[in-house]
Amino acid sequence: MGALPVFRWRLAPDGYATRRQLRARGLRPGGQAVAAQLERPRRRRGPLVAYLYRIDLARPVRPMTAGKRAALAKANTARRICPQCRRDAGYVIPPSLGACVPCAYPDDQRAA
Repeated sequence: MGALPVFRWRLAPDGYATRRQLRARGLRPGGQAVAAQLERPRRRRGPLVAYLYRIDLARPVRPMTAGKRAALAKANTARRICPQCRRDAGYVIPPSLGACVPCAYPDDQRAA
C-alpha cells in the first residue's frame, strides 16, 4: 500500500468525507480503508489530522433494532444508579465522582 494522499484543510476534492460527514448523510465507512487525510497546520505543534473515506464506497447506517435500543436504555439507566446508595440519581453520575453528589460529599449535605 502506498502513502495516503494528503490535502490541506478545507481543500479536499469532492467524493471524500470524514466519519462525521458520512454519518450526517446517513452513511458509514463500511469496512473500507482510509482513502486520504486532511492536515490543518498549527503553530508550535504537529498538524491536526482528519481521515477521509470515499463516499461512493460508503454503506448505509444500520437501523436501530429493538434489542439494541433495549440494551442502550439499560446501559444509560445503569449510569444513573449510584453504586453506594443504589438509588437513581436522576442524572448520569460523573466518573470523576464515582457516586451521586450526596454520597460523594456527605459532610456538605449535613450542614444544609
